[in-house]
Amino acid sequence: MKRDKTEELLLKARACDGDAFVELMELHKQSMYKVAKAYLKREEDVADAISETILDCFEHLESLRETRYFGTWLVRILINNCNNIRKSNQRTECTDQIEVLSGGGRTDERTRAFLDYLEPLEEQDRLLMILYYVWGFRTREISEILRMKEATVKSRMQRGRQKIKQAFFPMVV
Repeated sequence: MKRDKTEELLLKARACDGDAFVELMELHKQSMYKVAKAYLKREEDVADAISETILDCFEHLESLRETRYFGTWLVRILINNCNNIRKSNQRTECTDQIEVLSGGGRTDERTRAFLDYLEPLEEQDRLLMILYYVWGFRTREISEILRMKEATVKSRMQRGRQKIKQAFFPMVV
């Protein structure tokens, strides 16, 4: 359903329908937030990455060859923007990697709870979980997005699930 709606909005946006582009971005806003939050800790950086991604998407919408790969394309742009922001932050200041979600109010309870479950994971493993469970990408697609072997994706996801179980359900494991 979401993919059909995305493709419909994408075709309209390519035909210079600004409202369709805005609706397309609204449709993916929550998922973009979760991916950016997995990479970046500060809310300001997350907002910058998302807004830069929206701008890049708007400017380069015509370069997308196949509409069915819009989600993969959007996530790749977002990840690149997150990496650029992290590099920029490393040059200008020593960022605190242990900083947790600030209670800024922009995130809803479900998003906060989801990110809390992912907290025991390393950054890369958090991203894998978000791409798989939030965006619905298959492991093969994730391996293409992150440019790693599919077997690596599968093993990191399995290890991530195990860490979550140990952290939140120690009596079960």
